[in-house]
Parts: sequence; C-alpha cells; structure tokens
Amino acid sequence: MDGTPFLRVVRGDATAEEIAALVATVTAVTAARSSAADDAKPAPVRPNWNVSARLLRAPVCPSPGGWRRSALP
Repeated sequence: MDGTPFLRVVRGDATAEEIAALVATVTAVTAARSSAADDAKPAPVRPNWNVSARLLRAPVCPSPGGWRRSALP
C-alpha cells in the first residue's frame, strides 16, 4: 500500500472501535453483494431473429444512393 488512508473522519472524533465497526460493516456488505452477484443466474439469451424491433428501419430520405439504404440490412 502507498500509505494513503482508505477512510477519513471528516467531522467528529471517532474512536478506534467505531472505525473498526464501520470497516467490518462495509466489508460484510461488500462480501454479501459480491456473493449474491456470483450466485445470480445469467439472463436468458434471446435470439435476434424474432425481435420485432429488427423489422423497423430508419426513414429513407431522398438522396443519391438512397435506394440502397432502403432495404433491410
């Protein structure tokens, strides 16, 4: 470590026990969130061939080569 403090008391006078309790709480919450994220099931993958948004296309503006952009990709 480079010696910079991870936590800093901005106001008040915290005792060593209070700071230790705060660090333990933050560590426990972080560990719980990390394990919950690891245990979560991944979202099912939806194939793109049946997505209705795929049927939408950008509006075609009259311009040189506009007929080429009028088809679905």
